[in-house]
Amino acid sequence: MSELINNREHRKKMVKEVIKELHKGATVDDVKGKFAEAIKGVSPSEITAIEGQLVKEGLPVEEIQRLCNVHAAVFKGSIEEIHHPDQVPGHPIYTLREENEAIKKYIEEHINPNLEKFKEEDSKENINSLKQDIDLLWDIDKHYSRKENLVFPYLEKYEIITPPKVMWGVDDEIRTMLKEIKLMLTDYRGNKDEVVEKVENVVYEINEMVYKEEKILFPMALETLSEDEWISVYNDSDEIGYTLIEPQTEWEVKRAITTKGETVSEEGSIKFETGVLSIEELESMLNTVPGDMTFIDKDDVVKYFSQGKERIFARTKTVIGRTVQNCHPPASVHVVEKILEDFKSGKKDEESFWIKMGDVYVYIRYFAVRDKNGEYLGTLEFTQNIKPIQEIEGEKRLLSE
Repeated sequence: MSELINNREHRKKMVKEVIKELHKGATVDDVKGKFAEAIKGVSPSEITAIEGQLVKEGLPVEEIQRLCNVHAAVFKGSIEEIHHPDQVPGHPIYTLREENEAIKKYIEEHINPNLEKFKEEDSKENINSLKQDIDLLWDIDKHYSRKENLVFPYLEKYEIITPPKVMWGVDDEIRTMLKEIKLMLTDYRGNKDEVVEKVENVVYEINEMVYKEEKILFPMALETLSEDEWISVYNDSDEIGYTLIEPQTEWEVKRAITTKGETVSEEGSIKFETGVLSIEELESMLNTVPGDMTFIDKDDVVKYFSQGKERIFARTKTVIGRTVQNCHPPASVHVVEKILEDFKSGKKDEESFWIKMGDVYVYIRYFAVRDKNGEYLGTLEFTQNIKPIQEIEGEKRLLSE
């Protein structure tokens, strides 16, 4: 037993050394040999466990992210021996894999050829073709969002924390690169070499992410999630949407009972100081409010979200019971924690942000929820499209027809 512990400590020490070298500017090829030696004969799950220990010891997730490409490169060719069950059409992992095939095909048949044409001549036609390709490739956001919002919460539930955080960080880097390329092509200023480099970089990162999902994330998820949890992932997938393809077959779940369309029926009413409402009245009223509401308790755990018709950001039932920090990309967690810190200390009672998303002008407001004695109970997030309100002019005194 002591030998096993010592081996783990040795591996952890060598992984740290690899990370330090990467931090100093070493390339994947420079450190691949050392990393391979350190984890010889070790499964990917043990490597992710080592990475998780390093994060618990204070190593920033961003540093582990540097290791991600090395991790994938070393396991190429050897990870095939890991067993995972065959999947049938319609299963969430089957659909994610189909999307990955569509992504690779789209890059090969559209992005790469049009990039070559752009390299030869940055004509208006070639610029527009490449821009259209990048616009459609942005659809990859749905693939990443389903992974982040539906699969990651269950991995976290089983204390698999580090791989989701690292992967989410890379997803966000890809999103950022795609946005930058779209802007550069929309307002093209003759910087052809820069555009080419950006496109080649994002294609490389997308292909690497496909590999990491196929060889690391998907086998890990299949080994971890229960059938009931996969049913929940399946039921919530439609709300977020799909990338480049639509599932052609519904998943024929073996279990006779699923959670799809399930509702909770409770008798009785809730008595407030200013009135009494039934459960149905209260829930329907909250869902009628023209905006999204989400409530997290004093321990930062998501307890409720409304399901109105004017939803702006995707919400799935898997966020219930999850800490709010794990519902946000690593790059924005510090903003969330600062808001909560100010609310809990009493420094602030509200905070607001506003952003433009196409034709929607999103107003995001956070309110500290306190009891009669001023004690902090939690935070309410209210999100609303305020563009229709901004466009109001004059007066309206008559009923609409």
